[in-house]
Amino acid sequence: MAPQHFLVVAFPGQGHINPTRALAERLARAFPGARVTLSAAVSAHRRMFPSLASPDEEIIIPDGASGISYVPHSDGYDDGFNLFAATGDEAWAHVETAARVGRATLSAALDRLAARGRPVTCVVYAMLMWWAADVARERGLPRALYWIQPATMLAVYYHYFHGYEGLITAHAGEPGFTVAMPGLPPMAIRELPSFFTKLADRTLAAAFDDIRKTFQQLDLDTSTGEKPMVLVNTVEALEAGVLASLPGLDLFPVGPAVVSLFADTRRSPGTDTVRDLYEHDDEKRYMEWLDTKPARSVVYVSFGSMSAVSKRQKQEIKRGLAAAGRPYLWVIRKNNRDADEDGDSVEQDAGMVVEWCDQVRVLEHGAVGCFVTHCGWNSTLESVACGAPAVAVPQWSDQDTNARLVAEEWGTGVRAAIDADRVVDAGELARCLEVVMGDTGAAIRGSSAAWKAKVQEAVADGGSSDLHLRTFLGCLDRFISTKET
Repeated sequence: MAPQHFLVVAFPGQGHINPTRALAERLARAFPGARVTLSAAVSAHRRMFPSLASPDEEIIIPDGASGISYVPHSDGYDDGFNLFAATGDEAWAHVETAARVGRATLSAALDRLAARGRPVTCVVYAMLMWWAADVARERGLPRALYWIQPATMLAVYYHYFHGYEGLITAHAGEPGFTVAMPGLPPMAIRELPSFFTKLADRTLAAAFDDIRKTFQQLDLDTSTGEKPMVLVNTVEALEAGVLASLPGLDLFPVGPAVVSLFADTRRSPGTDTVRDLYEHDDEKRYMEWLDTKPARSVVYVSFGSMSAVSKRQKQEIKRGLAAAGRPYLWVIRKNNRDADEDGDSVEQDAGMVVEWCDQVRVLEHGAVGCFVTHCGWNSTLESVACGAPAVAVPQWSDQDTNARLVAEEWGTGVRAAIDADRVVDAGELARCLEVVMGDTGAAIRGSSAAWKAKVQEAVADGGSSDLHLRTFLGCLDRFISTKET
């Protein structure tokens, strides 16, 4: 077969860009000669490449990222869109506009690539970018969904949209009601996505609509006799039973999609390479600070790139860390600080507060003994891949389910008790830190080390994730051959 040209389309959020970028690198490294182009909305492209003379131009990174091209498309919100600050009407307008404008501008980007002698041969559309599958289908291009959440979430949503929506909706107000779906352990309503229970929240309903349309795309392919291809950001050993429970989908577990696990070199300050959407707080010299701490002594706290942590929650975390009496590194984003709040107002003698950091480098550091996390899937996978035990404080979306995996399925952490506002109080946080980092935490630390070894085995040459990625290419070649004949 002729070399492939993969167009990977990403939602413009840090938690979506990271695994999509990592997949792009994997594709480029696994298949010499293949072209890989990553397309995110203009708002994200400008933040990844702030020094470009023309902020919306195509860019090719010639080294470090294996020659990946970055071609932006517009979603109609070139200055960005904040779901958490939006009203219900604004959120629904965003869903409609992003799909309409995105279709047109992504299609134009495909035309430009073809005109430059680089026609796209396969579209990989990440979660929420369902309309990109329409663009591919209209052009007769093979397409694959890239599911950036766990396979467990893929199965939960699949069964919800295929027979279980009525049952779950009828019991949405009963947190303890248990639902048994095919291939999944019985799960309480409180362990399922928050979208299922926040039915009156029109802002969340708009975000959930993009997930619903993602599964409608899979149904469209199924209805034409095709078996939808889905790349899943997980490791086969972590979720083998769940993966086997979805025979109607062609699943390829290719995770964990963590850029620095595959990159030859790390990002260095001042280098002209791909940047996070948030500026790293390098001036704090947090890695050097970690070097001064004893092994497994530091608590690392981060609630990710999207969750808005309330002032009350920050106060409880500050008191809980003080009660635990351990050194800590705490990420509080600049856009999540109150008007009267800076790093000094929450920083204590034992700790350091930064606006953003290289999370994988931090989790890999031998001084880190615990990760207090919202349990977004990127953070969850990174904690497992780095062998860092977790205290789970889930906030929304898939995070309750991810917390269940951490605490009950893998034994790599504990789930903190939270109140109706999703706040963990100081006493509970201190208790959880002692469970994980104290004398009673040996089993959790042992499980974390064991799963780290399994993940490293999976991502090595010839490991399960590597083999599934190559199997995907074989299926893609057969798909193209069938279409040509």
